[in-house]
Amino acid sequence: MEPRVSSRFEVVDGHTLAGYQDSGSYRGYDGIKAALAMSPDAVTGMVKDATVLGRGGAGFPAGVKWGFCPPGVWPRYIVVNGDESEPGTYKDRVLMGRDPHQLIEGCLIAAYAIGAAQVFLYVRGEMPHAQERIAAALNEAYAANLVGRNILGTDFSVDIILTWGAGAYIVGEETALIESLEGNRGMPRLKPPYFPAAKGLYMQPTIVNNVETLSNLPWLFCHGVDEYRSIGTETSPGTRLVALSGHLNSPGVYEIPQGSTTYRELFESEQYGNGIRGGRQIKMFIPGGASAPWFFPEKVDLHLEGRDVGAAGSMLGSGAIVVMDDTTDAVKACLRVVRFFARESCGKCTPCREGTTWEEKILQRILDGHGRPSDLDLLLDVADNISPGPYPVAADPSQGLDAVPFPPRQTTICPLGPSSVAPITSALRRFRSEFEAKITRRNSIAVSTEAFTAPADESVDELVGEAAGAEPLSGTGGRFDV
Repeated sequence: MEPRVSSRFEVVDGHTLAGYQDSGSYRGYDGIKAALAMSPDAVTGMVKDATVLGRGGAGFPAGVKWGFCPPGVWPRYIVVNGDESEPGTYKDRVLMGRDPHQLIEGCLIAAYAIGAAQVFLYVRGEMPHAQERIAAALNEAYAANLVGRNILGTDFSVDIILTWGAGAYIVGEETALIESLEGNRGMPRLKPPYFPAAKGLYMQPTIVNNVETLSNLPWLFCHGVDEYRSIGTETSPGTRLVALSGHLNSPGVYEIPQGSTTYRELFESEQYGNGIRGGRQIKMFIPGGASAPWFFPEKVDLHLEGRDVGAAGSMLGSGAIVVMDDTTDAVKACLRVVRFFARESCGKCTPCREGTTWEEKILQRILDGHGRPSDLDLLLDVADNISPGPYPVAADPSQGLDAVPFPPRQTTICPLGPSSVAPITSALRRFRSEFEAKITRRNSIAVSTEAFTAPADESVDELVGEAAGAEPLSGTGGRFDV
């Protein structure tokens, strides 16, 4: 497969205007020229016909989302979600740093389609390289009359405003991102309204799209719907970027056909992951970012198709795939993911604020060797209060357990809290024995509530030794764990 959105990744000057127009799988800014020759409705229709799915996590069709803007309500805005921050996710960072003009052109096409005069490009604070590359590309585009007033001599005008985030994971949620853009603390908004397309930035119609989603548009408008749909599947056409990490020989960002590629191909093919590091075996893998329930070796032949992965108990999510081999401690891996969500919770919703904290504390207690036999059921109880079960989980053939399909239910405004439940239910269902092995089994000693005075000729050491082997006193005391 010839690369599409990643076709300039290895071009030295691919991030410049000259490099963008003279390299890659199409000539830069020919896509917006083609779009401007069409009506805005026709542009939206073309995106719908191509079934351009969102690449940010939900996989919602971009053209359908654009159609949610209420008619006759102005102004309208485009907000680009470049706040990529979920563990294992880094494909948007590479896109912004290596091909910023592609993103800018995608912004122009989207803005023309919905009639937006302003685009806000929100980039995560910890991505200075991407920020600098986008800023330089915007300066080039403005100078060449590709952004700004009367673009390319037409009546179409749009400004693109680059905004730097402050490093909060929660801002990846679209309403929290909008709050941040307005100068407020990044916290998800109450629903309804359910879609920013109705009431978003400054309570005006707003379309929030992911970086990769918009970066697919220039190629589409240069090559057409049929070419776009020529690879992938009927329901998931085109390509997508995946970020492979973990115990692989060749981690990195790869462009793959959507829907028709299996996890085994990703992990074992020389073209992609090139096998498990050190020749070891897979123990588990996260199929779509830290929010996704874990998969296990029997799922490696599953295709990266949203419906199939959802039915199997997880999701494609942000395209971040983390592979863990058979040396991985399941409890430690679980704690690492849960700790992230606990620390990144905005605190607005009680189940998330309190629940994620308790999940982290209980897991840490178990790992430190201070766990109690009741802690495992307590963990599941806390998780159930955040996301009422049954929580999505992969099948376990060894125990005859079927998969619970995605998505989960939630008691919170956004999915952060339920995301913390994913590693807990996944790990406990499959590796409960590993958790139990870390819980210290304690001996009991007899304790009496009656006053007791030691004889003068008996040492404390002798008394302790006797107590350790003594039976509890009937009716006068109880058995206490030490």
